Amino acid sequence: MTADAGEIVLSKQDLREVAAFAAACAQAVLGIFEADQPDDPRPRDAVGAAWEFARGGERGKSLRDTASAALKAAKAADTAAAREAAWAAMSAAGAAYLHPLAKATQVRHILGAGAHAARAAELVAGDDRSVGAESLAQTVHRATPVVVEVLKRFPAAPDGGGRVGELIRRLDADLRSLAIAE
Repeated sequence: MTADAGEIVLSKQDLREVAAFAAACAQAVLGIFEADQPDDPRPRDAVGAAWEFARGGERGKSLRDTASAALKAAKAADTAAAREAAWAAMSAAGAAYLHPLAKATQVRHILGAGAHAARAAELVAGDDRSVGAESLAQTVHRATPVVVEVLKRFPAAPDGGGRVGELIRRLDADLRSLAIAE
């Protein structure tokens, strides 16, 4: 499979690996949202849809609908930590929609769930940045060689995005340096 200039070749298996990575990141913080909103299954449903795709399901309406529902759940959350956890779930379902465009903004599809999960963990710990750093370290360990290789096809994460943007850039740099060291 060849790509036009500005396009990146992504197989369905590449997308499944990225979705599994994102689902694992989001799953780690579902409890934060559920402690805030115990009767709202929308973020868990989004993570479940991401896992279903990662395990061979189709990329379609269920992923889009559950991502949208997780976004709505984030808006209904009472705490910033719960919102971040719901955004991690939304990002997990959205990871399957990584576009084959050589744009730095696409890195958010790969790393957004991990960055939102780290931010949720920080906030639960009273905005403790060391907790976020530990969460990112765990996220690096979740990344498979395929996820790292897919990430390396894209430009480095862009500037901006507040604290979550900072976490994305740190995770991006950590994963790219890991790939160099191997």
